[in-house]
Amino acid sequence: MIPFSPPRMDQKIIDEVVDTLKSGWITTGPKVKKFEQRLTEYAGHKATLCTSSGSAGLELMLRWFGVGEGDEVILPAYTYTATANVIVHCGAKPVFVDINDDFNISVDDIEKAITEKTKVIMPVDLAGFPCDYDEINELVSRKDIAGKFKPKTKEQEKLGRILVLSDAAHSLGAYYKNKKTGRLTDITVYSFHAVKNLTTAEGGAVCLNLPNPFDNEEIYKYLRIKSLHGQTKDAFTKTKAGAWRYDVIEPGYKFNMTDIAAAMGLVEIERYDNDMLVRRKQIFDRYAKAFSEFDWAEVPIYETDKKRSSYHVFLLRIKDITEEQRDEIIQKITEKGVSVNVHFIPLPLMTYYKSLGNDIADFPVSYDNFLRVISLPVYYNLTDEQVDMVVKAVVDSYDAV
Repeated sequence: MIPFSPPRMDQKIIDEVVDTLKSGWITTGPKVKKFEQRLTEYAGHKATLCTSSGSAGLELMLRWFGVGEGDEVILPAYTYTATANVIVHCGAKPVFVDINDDFNISVDDIEKAITEKTKVIMPVDLAGFPCDYDEINELVSRKDIAGKFKPKTKEQEKLGRILVLSDAAHSLGAYYKNKKTGRLTDITVYSFHAVKNLTTAEGGAVCLNLPNPFDNEEIYKYLRIKSLHGQTKDAFTKTKAGAWRYDVIEPGYKFNMTDIAAAMGLVEIERYDNDMLVRRKQIFDRYAKAFSEFDWAEVPIYETDKKRSSYHVFLLRIKDITEEQRDEIIQKITEKGVSVNVHFIPLPLMTYYKSLGNDIADFPVSYDNFLRVISLPVYYNLTDEQVDMVVKAVVDSYDAV
């Protein structure tokens, strides 16, 4: 069986984790701090806070910005549930909008959805392909749009407009106009879950890139406290002589990353561009070349003159089929020993979000993409021979339906 997306676990990662275990320091400590510094250097934003998950990072930043009851947050209907769940956790309303053909949020639909209650826009770089960040950044800064903004907290007053909080769970290493994801807008959040390009088993990171007059380093220091129960000193700091005393300045959260997780990340970030992304691009290119031979196959856009994907998920669409036919093709592919997936079921189709009054009929592009898409295996150890086996399984399964 060809698996869908197993994590890369080699001797370098094992050695680094064992080194961490032997060090006697396994929770948040020096390796987390080092990983944060490397991530900041990697993308070129202003400061990085590592978290226990990408979801934790998103929720932490919504709460930092004061998002709560009565507020609205705009996000694409086509995303994983984590993007919307964190909004609900804060007591705010998720406002779904449709996507473009490339699976990313429609800027025109964002504009139509903005009200005086809108506090945040959350674009999602689906499959690793960056959204239209210049257009989104320009939209929230436009005089008529900024004029609608009604701040309720000091952070909102300081920004003076809608916050752009990028869900970049898939797009570490992607480029938009020669800039890496992480520095494309106000705040960006990565995920390092087990299926991501760079994994720390579980984990995430908040990339701070807020404009003046914000002090991103000071915000980082505050977020470290907020992400660890509101406690002014973490366990590592308290190990220093005479440093046991601490204060609690607010009822914070338990969102911190461990040194064990960071150890894995440190290995991967060092070889990410010149190894991991190289192999993933080779796999994407091989799929693209193979499926371009078939008029029924729609190859995803993953490189343009302005954008370059992180090659996270290969979203193959089948032309002119029904949802039932797509499901039958998936079943036949699986029977041939190849694991595939679907990224994602649009949230208006989910019971909870449907119960809030959302109707998939209002998001036609999202639904059309969903019913025709099959996510193909992409991972570092997938061989060229296995890629060809995946292609054959898809082609034979399509022919059989």
